[in-house]
Amino acid sequence: MPGSLNPSSLTRLLGAWNVGTAPAYRELADVVRLLILDGRLALDVALPSERSLAVALNISRTTVTAAYALLREQDFLSGGQGSRSRSRIPSRGLAHAGGTDDGPRLSGAPGLAVPDGILDLAYASLPASGEVVHRAFAAALTELPALLPGFGYDALGVGALRAAIAARYTAAGVPTNAGQILVTSGAQHALTIVLRTLAGRPGKVLVEHPSYPNALDAIRAAGCRPVTVAMPAAPRGGAAGWDLDVGGPGGWDLAAMESVLLQQRPAMAYVVPDFHNPTGRLMPDSQRRRLVAAAAAAGTVLVVDETLRELDLDGACSTPLAAFSGAVVSIGSLSKSHWAGLRTGWIRASEPLIQRFAAARSTLDLGGPVVEQLAAVHLVNDLAEPLPARLATLRENRSTLLDLVHGHLPGWEPERPAGGLSVWCRLPAPVSTALAVLAPDFGIRLAAGPRFGVGGAFEQYLRLPFTLPPEQLETAVLALRAAQARLDGAPQLRRSLPAQPAAAIA
Repeated sequence: MPGSLNPSSLTRLLGAWNVGTAPAYRELADVVRLLILDGRLALDVALPSERSLAVALNISRTTVTAAYALLREQDFLSGGQGSRSRSRIPSRGLAHAGGTDDGPRLSGAPGLAVPDGILDLAYASLPASGEVVHRAFAAALTELPALLPGFGYDALGVGALRAAIAARYTAAGVPTNAGQILVTSGAQHALTIVLRTLAGRPGKVLVEHPSYPNALDAIRAAGCRPVTVAMPAAPRGGAAGWDLDVGGPGGWDLAAMESVLLQQRPAMAYVVPDFHNPTGRLMPDSQRRRLVAAAAAAGTVLVVDETLRELDLDGACSTPLAAFSGAVVSIGSLSKSHWAGLRTGWIRASEPLIQRFAAARSTLDLGGPVVEQLAAVHLVNDLAEPLPARLATLRENRSTLLDLVHGHLPGWEPERPAGGLSVWCRLPAPVSTALAVLAPDFGIRLAAGPRFGVGGAFEQYLRLPFTLPPEQLETAVLALRAAQARLDGAPQLRRSLPAQPAAAIA
């Protein structure tokens, strides 16, 4: 049943929305639109009445009326004046939804098309490893006739692909057979299956904070409650400043995770230990052992997202978490290493759990597309072929982005990632949403920091992918500098956006 949002809840989501860079009604509309696109404001939710929101925000009702009217014009709200307006995504496309000629043209979120001329920094994904993917699909088409006499439905996945994935785990030190693998339509699909099977409504799920936004969305959609454990802020002065009892060289607060696991005993824990999204951190083996032991003591199923594991930019060594316990559930994907368009992922677990996952999957779909799985067999077997060139390019891009941020954005504090696809950057002030609202005016699209958290956290952080080529990264950073300059020039900004303490990410 569609829900509703009370004035205090929307006020909290809005944060310091009125920064003085545009008329108040437009700023209010811009931030509400961003909340909808970012997924922080769910669809088909009734917003507060104009009168009650005006009282909560201490502004005139006329301002709220004008903001709601603009959002209805842009097709982000349904309903007319005098009735409860409900959040929605425009049905007439982003050209209409982007706003009027005197306002921002697009406040973007992942999952929506990007107009020409806009550099997309909301996604952390690479284009396809072209020739390699093309060859794999060409080979798959020659192999397809052998499978055509069958029905084409297989909840577990094509046998050859399951065997290839199992062989990779075995080679990494985690003995695995094909019966321990279930092929899915990407990592998000895999997580949805795992949540339905292990957590259920209204189960608790431990998550790192910040965390992968789509995972947070999946947890909420499953009717579960995320229980957050803050990751420590990166030390000023480099990795030598890590406290081994708290963050360790990888930057996890294991003492806090152990405490939450034993006190709250969540049904499952979702973690990204390999080049964590969004921070890029790598959990050391010593912390992996502690985490596995704590989860076992709490009776919590540990679910590990290894989607970014292959994107090891510094040649670091780590042991897959499943090597420490047969109870660990691992999720993987080809989306980051090869191409998101493949939509091929998997779950590795014990054989009894795999059978439970397959039964749960039947309520979602009856199996994945066969041609993609046949192509994936070749990609998994030849995983080393595209990676060296891709990693070399990513290392260059990472270096370029860090140099550009240091050179053009004084006061911004980027954390150098050990791998992955993005940099987690601390801003001089909690203006992440404001920057995301302004960004399309300067030709870029951003995912605001709170997209990676729960309860409006991370307004002072921004994830910057380094997946674009160096010349486009330079254009993007110069655009960020221009957007920052506009915010700095707003007289109300310094009064309404106090700096947050640097002691910890929360």
